[in-house]
Amino acid sequence: MRFLLVLPLLLWSGSALADTLREPRLTIAQGGPERPQVALTLDACMGHTDMRILDTLVENRIPATIFVTARWLSRNADAVAILRAHPELFEVEDHGAQHIPAVLGDKPIYGIKPAGTADAIKAEVEGGQLAILHNAGVRSQWYRDATAVYSPEALALIRHLGFRVAGYSLNGDQGASLPAATVAQRIAGARDGDVIIAHINQPKRSSGKGVAEGIMALKARGFTFVRLEDVTTFGDDGESDLRDSVQAASR
Repeated sequence: MRFLLVLPLLLWSGSALADTLREPRLTIAQGGPERPQVALTLDACMGHTDMRILDTLVENRIPATIFVTARWLSRNADAVAILRAHPELFEVEDHGAQHIPAVLGDKPIYGIKPAGTADAIKAEVEGGQLAILHNAGVRSQWYRDATAVYSPEALALIRHLGFRVAGYSLNGDQGASLPAATVAQRIAGARDGDVIIAHINQPKRSSGKGVAEGIMALKARGFTFVRLEDVTTFGDDGESDLRDSVQAASR
């Protein structure tokens, strides 16, 4: 089925669409001075698994939401088994089938070719969900695309498919491109209510060491970690002004 609400926009040029791209921002409700909290979200785009991070989470009983692609799932059976063995810790959510930006047009986003059409966006979202159901045995509720930026029409389509769009408020590692010390400092400096984004699929980069160290620093500061599925009340997830914070109340 084609989605008529977005098809007319396929006539736009990539450069025109670039001016309309949205980057959703997401926060959770603050836990307060006695029990500050953050939501740790980790992207598993493709490649392998950074066990420095995964082992830290398991050993310290730290919950996290893991956004996985079908490509990553197909290459990381051992890590998937760990996620499945700890449903009390890990929420597995949709990062797409092939790791493609949910953007109309043909202009690359951070060097990645976008989906381009409504049909391709739909295939990317649903392909990721089917892979999660097959490999992890759960049905995803959240979607985050390859670059965390979207065409407005793609956001409408993703919501139409039944997903919430996972923004963030703190970028911990800039796509696993930052050195460990910088990553650790950024994550350790999180504020009550932040949604942190980082990556768990680059074991050969120093950034993963910083992710693990930053997590432990937050734990030492007395922070509680929550998963997105533990959040019960949501505000606007990007329909009106995507650069405004999404406030949520947690259980």
